Amino acid sequence: MVGPFPPFEPHGGGGPRIREIPLRLIVPNLITVLAICAGLSGIRLAFEGRVETAVVMVLLAAFLDAVDGRVARMLKASSRFGAQMDSLADIVNFGVAPVLVLYAYLLDQAGAIGWIAALLFTIACALRLARFNVMLDDNDRPAWQTDYFVGVPAPAGAALVMLPVYLGFLGISPEGPVAIAACIYTLGIAFLLISRLPVYSGKSSGSRVRREFVMPLMLVVVLYALLLASFTWETMAVSAILYLVFLVFSMRAYQRRAAREEAEDDVE
Repeated sequence: MVGPFPPFEPHGGGGPRIREIPLRLIVPNLITVLAICAGLSGIRLAFEGRVETAVVMVLLAAFLDAVDGRVARMLKASSRFGAQMDSLADIVNFGVAPVLVLYAYLLDQAGAIGWIAALLFTIACALRLARFNVMLDDNDRPAWQTDYFVGVPAPAGAALVMLPVYLGFLGISPEGPVAIAACIYTLGIAFLLISRLPVYSGKSSGSRVRREFVMPLMLVVVLYALLLASFTWETMAVSAILYLVFLVFSMRAYQRRAAREEAEDDVE
């Protein structure tokens, strides 16, 4: 008997059909769906005036959307269906939800300029995600360049664009001049998303940690978590500012590496 719902095909209908789907194949997709729910709920909360809760929901959505792929790889549950779901969720959680929360909180005070800034950020995020998906199939790219993102990654852009909200929670009044400054800042983050700026990804460090660094790393992670829990908006604001500073060092490291690789090629 045919049920009311079509059967779940994690690999797009290719390969042998199985009667029962392992739970591990469903978990990553469930995380993606929960991320979308969190992002959309954040938008609703922002327009209802509950901005702090809205920001928490959007950050939660960005976190879940950033880890669902890693969970899929850990569980060996990667699928074509999950990849498509993740790509569609990215634009909501990284491109739409954060900037609409910012718009409801501050950008709307700049009138049409604020809405234009919000639209351009969303479009830039969509272009950034499309370019990332295309570059996955680029086999001609030198191996060392895979240690760098091309442009600020979308999850980082989502957290960065809400910096004016973090600062607002710390006492900066969201008034007219601040709204105009926030529009300029939003356009700047949009430009960083679609730029060719090399951003170190940390992939070369791998999944292993040297023994002497295990305890300090655990301590740093715990300290950051405690600061985030105790001084949430101060920690988020400082983290965003430090990330912007990190971009400068990342670009310089890329340039030095490129010069070294070019010199080695000339010697050969």
